Amino acid sequence: MSHGWGYGRTNGPANWVEEFPVANGPRQSPINIVPNEAQYDSSLKPLRLKYDPSNTMGILNNGHSFQVEFTDDTDSSTLTGGPVSGTYRLKQFHFHWGASDDRGSEHTVNGIKFPCELHLVHWNTKYPNFGEAASEPDGLAVVGVFLKIGPANPRLQKVLDALDAIKAKGKETTFSNFDAKTLLPPSLRYWTYEGSLTTPPLLESVTWIVLKEPISVSPAQMAIFRKLLFTEEEEVPYHMVDNFRPPQPLKGREVRASFK
Repeated sequence: MSHGWGYGRTNGPANWVEEFPVANGPRQSPINIVPNEAQYDSSLKPLRLKYDPSNTMGILNNGHSFQVEFTDDTDSSTLTGGPVSGTYRLKQFHFHWGASDDRGSEHTVNGIKFPCELHLVHWNTKYPNFGEAASEPDGLAVVGVFLKIGPANPRLQKVLDALDAIKAKGKETTFSNFDAKTLLPPSLRYWTYEGSLTTPPLLESVTWIVLKEPISVSPAQMAIFRKLLFTEEEEVPYHMVDNFRPPQPLKGREVRASFK
């Protein structure tokens, strides 16, 4: 395994605090969402997501997950409304998943895990770029979508078909004309709270928007995720599974719901 943080016994989430003390900070993510304790907030606006398929740039295995990347120099793919003010541009989306279908998501609902969780990462355009936004308390907005075992998801299949070309860490390939909106469930009802990145540097800059309704994924599709590798081509292969951080303490934060 390469040096640095990861998801192994010696470099996994329990060890991140050694290099990133903010791991014990006041607004760390993910969390366990308890629906009965989430406060309905009538002031929360509907979530507005507008994605332009032509912004899709490529797909990359970064050794921790894979991500689909988007050009973010215009306001053609944005998040507005919901719990945030202003305009947030789509930067990338990625997934977290488990070695089996009974674990994999980062957020949990009443302590229950889903096999996979999708994160769509956006940055606040009041800052000059993603890097600067990521250091600000209101810099990022991430939409979390749970994947639940069910029928095969044809909209997800286009992404999965690209994974063969990026099996090892550091591999990337062109990936174009993908409408990220097709990965969203029909209902955009959500829970929201103030949190952090779930991977180092764990910056406490994320407004989390976790959708209540999951999307479908089949067991065969989940098996494709697990063929990816944490390792580079010349290293001993180590399959990319269980790349999630466990829920973190709420520390008095409020979880709000856009629905009753």
